[in-house]
Amino acid sequence: METLKTKLGQRIKYLRKSKNITQEKLAEITNMDITSLSKIETGKNYPQPETIEKIAKALDIEISQIFSFKKILSKDDYINAIKKNIGFIAENEEKLQILYKFSELLI
Repeated sequence: METLKTKLGQRIKYLRKSKNITQEKLAEITNMDITSLSKIETGKNYPQPETIEKIAKALDIEISQIFSFKKILSKDDYINAIKKNIGFIAENEEKLQILYKFSELLI
C-alpha cells in the first residue's frame, strides 16, 4: 500500500518532469538541498508547508495540483491498455472509424 509520503513524492516528481525541470534545477529554484528534494520525491521525507509552496511556485502550478493523486501511468501502461483494447475496437466498426478519425488528427 502506498503511503501519503510516497504518493506526494511521486506526484512532485511527475509534475517536475512534466515541466522538463531537473531535480538539480528545482532544488536551485526552491533553494533546497538536492538530497532533501530527492528524499521527498522518493517518499522518504514529507516536505514542509513552505517547501510545498516553493515547489508549486517553481513549477508554476496551484498547490492543490500537488495533492491531486490521479493515477500516473507509464508509457508501458498506456501501450498495454491500447493492446488490450485494440481487438475490441477492431471488431466494432463504429469505434474503429472514430479511432481512425482521431489518428488522422495526430498525423
